[in-house]
Amino acid sequence: MRQRLRKLVPQLLAILVLAAVALAAWAAWLGWDQHRDVQPDGTTTGPYEAWQMIGLVLTLLAPVYWAAARRYIAGAVLGTTVGLTVAAYDDWSDDSSGLFMVGVGMVMVGSLVVTAVISAVVAAAKRDGR
Repeated sequence: MRQRLRKLVPQLLAILVLAAVALAAWAAWLGWDQHRDVQPDGTTTGPYEAWQMIGLVLTLLAPVYWAAARRYIAGAVLGTTVGLTVAAYDDWSDDSSGLFMVGVGMVMVGSLVVTAVISAVVAAAKRDGR
């Protein structure tokens, strides 16, 4: 029983830490830009720019790599996914159309798939000794 608990606690801690890191990264990169840009032809873009999304992804690569390299795969995948999903829900929930849930679902599925692939690649590379 103690042995199983000793393996479970670091995984749970990794999930919580990566969720907090993902929330903080979302707030740092995307939380402050809330307006849409109107182009001269009347179309709107935004509220986020491509460089903000790239910055968010690159910022999250380091903690995901750290967790996956230490075999905290559940922490890397679930923590990042939960953090980004909660942040997206909180950021977009004031949308009156109700379509924000589609975006939140896309963030959830996308972050789950991408972090799972990255974690698998990192864990496999570490297992081979590279």
